[in-house]
Amino acid sequence: MGPEEQQQNSENSASQDTSLETADSSSLENPTETNSLDTDASTAGKIVENEPTVSAVPKEPFLRRIRRRLNIYLLLFIILVLISGGIVVVTYFANKKATQGTVATQSLSSDTLKQLANTDVTVGDPKQVLSVQSNAVFAGKVLVRDSLEVAGTIQVGGSLSVPGITVSGNSIFEQIQVNKSLSVQGDTSLQGQLAVQKSLSVVGGGTFGGAISAPSLTVNTLQITGPLTLTKHVIIGGSTPGRTNGPALGSGGTTAISGSDTAGSINVNTGSGAAAGCFLTVNFAQAYNSTPRILVTPVGVAAGSVGYYVDRTTSSFSVCAANTPPSNASFGFDYWIVE
Repeated sequence: MGPEEQQQNSENSASQDTSLETADSSSLENPTETNSLDTDASTAGKIVENEPTVSAVPKEPFLRRIRRRLNIYLLLFIILVLISGGIVVVTYFANKKATQGTVATQSLSSDTLKQLANTDVTVGDPKQVLSVQSNAVFAGKVLVRDSLEVAGTIQVGGSLSVPGITVSGNSIFEQIQVNKSLSVQGDTSLQGQLAVQKSLSVVGGGTFGGAISAPSLTVNTLQITGPLTLTKHVIIGGSTPGRTNGPALGSGGTTAISGSDTAGSINVNTGSGAAAGCFLTVNFAQAYNSTPRILVTPVGVAAGSVGYYVDRTTSSFSVCAANTPPSNASFGFDYWIVE
């Protein structure tokens, strides 16, 4: 080989070395062109067999390779999924909050009614309202474990048995039968007649705007603020008072009394030797609170001829003669007493 050929071969080797260096540096700066680098290296090996082997390219990090291979459409799909999930969560909590403020209604179908008729089942839950649009007929008993609220009227065809009843408003009853006791805490207004089969006990006062009709009326104290009108007889009852004979009767004289502390009659039978003084002293069965007013009326001519007078105290009164009464005579007096 001549000197010219040797010089030409050296220039070719230098140019090839330069190209290899350029390819290696470009492949290292651009990792994405690994496949082209491998092709160039294989081609260069075929052209120049005596050149030294190129060193291996370092392996790319895992996260970088994933990011490089990640598709933009996949990223958009993930974003849409996240947005949809957020909307579903917000809608769920909004519906849950709205449901807590409202009460759902539930209607009964024919199949549900048949199931209720044959078995003991639970329909709905406490948060729901059972709405029956048509009329409902229950052949058996109806048990309400909680309070019963009725918006309209209640009509009961048979008897009504309740352990206790509380009426807050006005109530109209055509007929009420109370077997034991009736306790009314507030005011009571009766528009019609009140029939009491047994006794009526009133602890407080009673006010009647109309007439009171009773076959018998027993009171401890009767206070009348207006006129008293009596269309029949006045019958005075009570215990008969006691008596003590006085010196005006004479020897063998007697007395008798009938009536009460309010009204009565006195019979006087004088003996021999009658003298001026008191025939008798009437002792009240119950003393008055103050000295009463006593009205004494003589009965018959013999009593009228006696000049009589009365002495009185809170516990008794005496019928006396100012003059000498006739001996062995009989006469009488009637009395009326008020306090």
